Amino acid sequence: MSQQIIAGAAVQPVSRPTRPTGLAWIMPALAFVALFFVVPVALLLLRSVLEPVPGFGNYAELLGSSTYLRIFFNTFLVSAVVTVVSLAIGFPVAWALAIMPRKLAAIVFAILLLSMWTNLLARTYAWMVLLQRTGVINKLLMSIGLIDKPLALVNNLVGVTIGMVYIMLPFIVLPLYGVIRKIDPAILQAAALCGATRWQSLTRILLPLAVPGMVAGALMVFVMSLGYFVTPALLGGTANMMLAELIAQFVQSLVNWGMGGAAALVLLVVTLSLYAVQLRFFRYHSLGGR
Repeated sequence: MSQQIIAGAAVQPVSRPTRPTGLAWIMPALAFVALFFVVPVALLLLRSVLEPVPGFGNYAELLGSSTYLRIFFNTFLVSAVVTVVSLAIGFPVAWALAIMPRKLAAIVFAILLLSMWTNLLARTYAWMVLLQRTGVINKLLMSIGLIDKPLALVNNLVGVTIGMVYIMLPFIVLPLYGVIRKIDPAILQAAALCGATRWQSLTRILLPLAVPGMVAGALMVFVMSLGYFVTPALLGGTANMMLAELIAQFVQSLVNWGMGGAAALVLLVVTLSLYAVQLRFFRYHSLGGR
C-alpha cells in the first residue's frame, strides 16, 4: 500500500510558475510611453485651451493672423522642397550603393554615418561659413565666372533648404538602400533581354519596386523637417521663421504656453494625418489596388 502511494506521488506533475502572457508583456513599454510621451503632450495640449483664457482663442489667433499663416507656409514649403530635393539626390546615391562593390559601399556608408553622428550644431555652423558672402561657395562660383557678385545664401529660405537637405539626406538613402538591395537583379536583366531601354527599366520596374522605401524616407524627412529648429534658426534668421522657432519663441521668450501648445497641436495633427495617409497608401497596395 505504501509503495503504491509513493509510486502515485512520483508521477504527479511538478507545478511550474505561470509566465505573463498577452498584455502583461508590453505593460512596461506602455507605461513608459504613457509617462514620458502621452502625459506631457496631453498636458501641453490642455494648456492650449485653458491659457490664458479657457476656449479656442489661441487657435483662432494662430490660424487667423497673416503673420502666423506665413510662418506655416514657410514651414510646409521648406519641408516639401527639402523632401523632393533629398529624394532626387538620395535615390541615385542609394542605387549606386546597391550596385557598387561591398568594400567601396562600406566606405560610403561610413561617410554617411559619420555625417549623422557629427554634432548638428557644428554642421550647421559649418554651412554658415560655407554659404556666407565671403564663403568658399561664393568665392568658387566667382572664380569660375558663373556669378559677378556674391549670392545671398544665408538668412533666407535658400540657406535653410541647403542645410536641411544635407542633414536629411541619410534618412532618405538608408530606407531606399534597404529596399533596392532586395530587388532581384535578374528582373532588370530580363527587362533588358525583352528589349526594354534603361529609361523604361528605371520608370517601369525599378521605381515602382522602390516605392515603399521612397514613401517611408520621404515621410520621415518631411515630418522631421516640419519640427526642425536649429538649422532654420541659424541659416534662416528671424525674417524666415519656421514653426518650431515660433513654438520656442512662444514658450521661452513670451512665456505663452497656450499659443505654444496650440501651434504644437497643429503640427501634431499634420504629422498624424500624413502617417494615416501612408498607412492607407500601403494598405491599398497590399490589397492589390482594390
